[in-house]
Amino acid sequence: TLLSTFPGGPDSLVLKEMETPYPQSGEILVKVKAAGVNFPDTLIIKDLYQIKPRRPFAPGGEISGVIAAVGADVNNFSEGDRVVAILGFGGFATHVVVPVSQVTKIPDTMSFEDAACLLFTYCTSHYALRDRAQLEKNETLLITGAAGGVGVAAIEIAKAIGAKVIAAVSSEIKADFCKEIGADETIIYPKNMDRDSQKALSGKVKKIVGTSGVDVVYDSVGGNYSEPFLRAIAWNGRFLVVGFPAGIPKIPLNLPLLKSCQIVGVFWGSFTTRYPAQHQKYLSELFDLYEDGRIKPRITKSFPLKNAAQALFYISERKALGKAVITFD
Repeated sequence: TLLSTFPGGPDSLVLKEMETPYPQSGEILVKVKAAGVNFPDTLIIKDLYQIKPRRPFAPGGEISGVIAAVGADVNNFSEGDRVVAILGFGGFATHVVVPVSQVTKIPDTMSFEDAACLLFTYCTSHYALRDRAQLEKNETLLITGAAGGVGVAAIEIAKAIGAKVIAAVSSEIKADFCKEIGADETIIYPKNMDRDSQKALSGKVKKIVGTSGVDVVYDSVGGNYSEPFLRAIAWNGRFLVVGFPAGIPKIPLNLPLLKSCQIVGVFWGSFTTRYPAQHQKYLSELFDLYEDGRIKPRITKSFPLKNAAQALFYISERKALGKAVITFD
């Protein structure tokens, strides 16, 4: 198990051999085959995430693997079943005990690596676009941080819906990557955003969409990047608040009034606990899209557990194109 024993960066984590846990009533023991690496993993070890577990704990919010044992009162699951699970934390370990409510069987056609990289990013983006934005065919979607995990997922899901996608990224390499995935247009924003840069960025968007504006903005960056994209939104547009690694933005509230638009929060994790049946319905839709070949996690880096700190640095330094995964022998 890779443990966080005190708040710190990836180099503060310690690999420790521990006794294999055993599932109690309503629980399942999973032998982990792969674990997705996500931006919240880099925050939770610094005590900067919404969830602050008691230490020691392992980061790692999503895993896939094989059921090694089932506790009492567990139905519809058996040893040997291939599954995926959402944990919140604890996934960077060879074995994990999970409540049965957090476990889902995966299709035989889905690899463990793809499964471990599907839920956080694709479920977040699917929930954001299908449920919160109600994105429709032929609408225009602008995605910030489009080359990252949730951004790539948003591109694929939006194209499956039939929307036009503008990918906003920080480099030419990331722009080319997004075009390969299916983005119709790309915008490169500067790394330092002053007032003049904000106005120029809004102007870039308006050159693409004209006076009609962008129907939906999927903002996974925040900071000073949010306002210029909100200024380019359409009448009755929807501005999705997905994340803010660049800082929590300060939005002038006259803009939603002038645009008659909505600023909509996207908290997928809380949605899954409040509406588990709807979550399972959306998950089934994603599995169908995967089996139809319309979505597939773009895994660009793979790390063994002993090098998990490198994976977290890779994500936190925003070098990632698509997804990174931890694999287990």
